[in-house]
Amino acid sequence: MKVILQSESHECGLACLAMVASQYGLHLDLSTLRRRFAISVKGTSLPQIVKYSQSLEFSSRPLRLELDELQQLRLPCILHWNLNHFVVLEKVGRNKVTILDPAVGRRVLSLDEVSRCFTGVALELTPNATFKSAEQKPRLRLRALTGRVLGLKRALGNILMLALGLEVVALLSPQVTQWVVDHALVSADYDLLLLAVLGGCLLLVIDFALRMARGWMGLRLNQQLTLQWTSNFFQHLLRLPWSYFEKRHLGDITARFQSLDAIRAVLANGAVTIILDALVALITLVLMLLYSKMLTTIVMAAVGLYVLLRWVFYAPLRNATEERIVLATRENAYFLETIRAVQPLKLFNTTSLRLATWQNLLTDVQNRDLKTQKLVLVFAGCNTLIFGLEGMLLLYVGGLAVLENTLTLGMLLAFLAYKSQFTSRASKLIDLGIEIKMLSLHGERLADIALEAPEPSEAIETDLNRIKPSIEFKNASFRYGDGERWVVKDLSLTIEAGDAVALVGRSGCGKSTLFKLMLGLLEPTEGSIRIGGIDIRQLGPQTIRNMVGVVMQDDQLMAGSLSENIACFEPGADQGRIEDAAKQANIHKTILNMPMGYQTLISEMGSGLSGGQKQRLLLARALYKQPMILALDEATSHLDLHGEQHVVFNLRSTSMTRVVIAHRRETVAMVSRIIHLEQGTITEDVRLDTVA
Repeated sequence: MKVILQSESHECGLACLAMVASQYGLHLDLSTLRRRFAISVKGTSLPQIVKYSQSLEFSSRPLRLELDELQQLRLPCILHWNLNHFVVLEKVGRNKVTILDPAVGRRVLSLDEVSRCFTGVALELTPNATFKSAEQKPRLRLRALTGRVLGLKRALGNILMLALGLEVVALLSPQVTQWVVDHALVSADYDLLLLAVLGGCLLLVIDFALRMARGWMGLRLNQQLTLQWTSNFFQHLLRLPWSYFEKRHLGDITARFQSLDAIRAVLANGAVTIILDALVALITLVLMLLYSKMLTTIVMAAVGLYVLLRWVFYAPLRNATEERIVLATRENAYFLETIRAVQPLKLFNTTSLRLATWQNLLTDVQNRDLKTQKLVLVFAGCNTLIFGLEGMLLLYVGGLAVLENTLTLGMLLAFLAYKSQFTSRASKLIDLGIEIKMLSLHGERLADIALEAPEPSEAIETDLNRIKPSIEFKNASFRYGDGERWVVKDLSLTIEAGDAVALVGRSGCGKSTLFKLMLGLLEPTEGSIRIGGIDIRQLGPQTIRNMVGVVMQDDQLMAGSLSENIACFEPGADQGRIEDAAKQANIHKTILNMPMGYQTLISEMGSGLSGGQKQRLLLARALYKQPMILALDEATSHLDLHGEQHVVFNLRSTSMTRVVIAHRRETVAMVSRIIHLEQGTITEDVRLDTVA
């Protein structure tokens, strides 16, 4: 069976399902399953896997069994592992068991090792009568991946013409050698020798000029492709909905993005050479046949063996590359997470434990690299052996032909020169074909981003002045995945324009999720949400976010000046508005007391500022937009009593609609209405006597 490694920790169930389906001829990848099934970041349960398998036309049989009953299972099947993981049981021997672990790959374990991890729960999957084998992996079109690239055809055409000139020079060079050996040296013709050498020098000068021109144009083309392809793909990535990033690790997104470089390198270099290499290989093959059919047969046999060698090593090298990418992604994600969490790691004295875990992940990558290098070493050795034997056989058969006067020495040298060009070009064509086929691996990874539907970029309703900042939830429900509990359930709520409302309740009651639904970060599973009487799907995310100023619980500042952060790096920001927003957020005086005032630089994520200063800057950033609706999720939780009272006083005097999540009495003092939530539903809606 083919091993499919999970990209995220919560995908082990999907990976196991994909491996079993692949064994029966239904070839899926994780990105396809992610789009087909709404899974939670908390993982999948056995009932969910049963439900997913039934939609793939499998009959499922969950059962409980003892360790000695494993060999009675219909293989392959899925095992529950370590109470929080799923693996595929591939083979059961007398003393050994082979499992496919989506976290690490194929493992051969003793019965004692299995006993420590196997929970006694298994799931047999059998194709039913309507099951059909198929290849359902996404086919990613190059244009969908890269977008439009300006000037590509002209650049490729210029490089093609220069490369064609180089090939003509390369084809003429062996003729110079033949003329020198067979004519000038044999007849002791000094003038012909000088003429031939001068002609060879002229070819070298032409070759130098053409090579430099092609190299320069190739560098420019690579630069253009890198800038345009990367920009187009990054633009698409940024347009994806927030829910996509919520379910992905930073390291995984980074690794998938880097796959674009691998595709660009192969296509940029191969787009021109594939035509020329095929043309030169054909021309040199014809010339070789004109010199000697016997010697040409030997060369073709060696090339045929090389093709066979590449075919034999393709699957192992592809699987090794795929596993390496997944393992390296996991190690990189863990590394980035560790760097971002250095402070708590130091405070809890867990840096050594974290280091040990990272070293284990790095060791997995190095072990995979070692296995790959062994494959490459064997392949390189076999390749050297094939063409080494070919060279010796050519020397022997060619030498006999020279001795028997069927070939001249110059003809043999010219043949060997053409043979070198032919095998070189033929090998490049074969290697390029394998590399292009291998690109499907990177294409499948990029498909997870490229085929994800972006947020709507155009709004039907864009005139903000005629939209009232009222908010209405109508029978809205939401949950993060199939089988998950409802975070918001059948909620109906109306917030009039200019109202000041506080959402209160215990942690996990759905307050933050309600915020994200209102902001268009999440879409309701059921029901609808309206702003100004218009459905948010019709308004579009851009219009909603132009209307709303937000401070979320986990908001971040960015590297730059305080002024830039308040204006959220808006070009040509209004300094007067920046200062007004800072005054409303009660941080204006604090900024003026800093060495560089509003031009004071802060580092990534706002390190160097206190929690209260960060929150006030974030509040100033929200107020700078002069929004119609202000949404605050625990936006003053780090402020002292005096600072919060000052902020509350400033916000009470505004006419914008305010929706806040709060637990502190001082924050609630700015509102005229308190809504109590419990398990995603409204349990109490209280309007205060004092209107804010």
